[in-house]
Amino acid sequence: MSVNWVPRGLQRATAQLPVATRLALRHYSSGKDTAREFIDKAAKPFEVFDRNAKRMQRSRAASRTQTSREVDYLRDEVAARVADRLLDIKRRYHTVVELGAGCGHLAKAVDDDMMDKLIMCEMSPQALSRDVDTQYDVEVERRVMDEEMPQFEDESLDAVVSSLSMHWVNDLPGMLIRVRKALVPDGVFIGAMLGGDSLFELRSSLQLADVERDGGIAARVSPLTSSRDVGNLLSRAGMTLSTVDLDDIVVNYPSMLHLISDINSMGEGNAVVQRLPFIKRDTLVAASAIYKELYQNEDGTVPATFQIIYMIGWKPDPSQPKPLPRGSGKASLGELFDTKSQKL
Repeated sequence: MSVNWVPRGLQRATAQLPVATRLALRHYSSGKDTAREFIDKAAKPFEVFDRNAKRMQRSRAASRTQTSREVDYLRDEVAARVADRLLDIKRRYHTVVELGAGCGHLAKAVDDDMMDKLIMCEMSPQALSRDVDTQYDVEVERRVMDEEMPQFEDESLDAVVSSLSMHWVNDLPGMLIRVRKALVPDGVFIGAMLGGDSLFELRSSLQLADVERDGGIAARVSPLTSSRDVGNLLSRAGMTLSTVDLDDIVVNYPSMLHLISDINSMGEGNAVVQRLPFIKRDTLVAASAIYKELYQNEDGTVPATFQIIYMIGWKPDPSQPKPLPRGSGKASLGELFDTKSQKL
């Protein structure tokens, strides 16, 4: 059978697809798919992360209650900064939805001056119910829901936030589009995710150790997006008045092994689909020595940099401010800066 064979009926089903997509489809079929199954496969986003493994990691971390609470420092800090951005918006919301709520870090940082109710959505039931007995300043509702596939009615939400969970989402454009559809006109989305050069010290140390011990580089740390990509994603999702900024949080640890232990206790272990199931002891020891040699502080600790990308996007609404048309300015920049201007 030729690899360019197309299932019966596919020509008509794919007639409206772009040319490049139709050409790619010819090399995608096993020869046994129906036309609908064929298109569904092609439309499915590329899976970088194993979402089931990530759910299990979060559940396992939350089940160790005391240890899990001891490593809440990073999530609590980022959640507080997300709450500050929500507070900067001079509105009081009736209900705010949080995607990827974890154990309730944002709920600790908000109060009844900001909202009446917070809906916490998290795909791990164990993480969602870890602090179920904790009392917060606002009413809290818990829902088991995958943040990659938020399920809300169109134009039903005033505000949606997400704190340190989007870096594990495979289909970020699809998630943001669903959020935009769920927001009312002039509704706001505020997100925070790991990105950029996060954990560059750990990345470089593991890569050098892999090259030294095994002669190649393995997928030890998950890929991260950049701030430029986030701005493009917000625009692609149909958001307006988008804002993106970066913030570095540097945490000092006694050693690289303590850093890795805390990452696992946070439920932030490697969940890349093509990850290796283990790391050899000698590679780990070599990486720890390289980390210490390259980045050690004067007091003997080693730093770990977490670069947080914050984003704000609004659902379009006619009441929002719009830029003036090109050429509508009435003042000359030369006059403003008291310089001579010359017409070309």
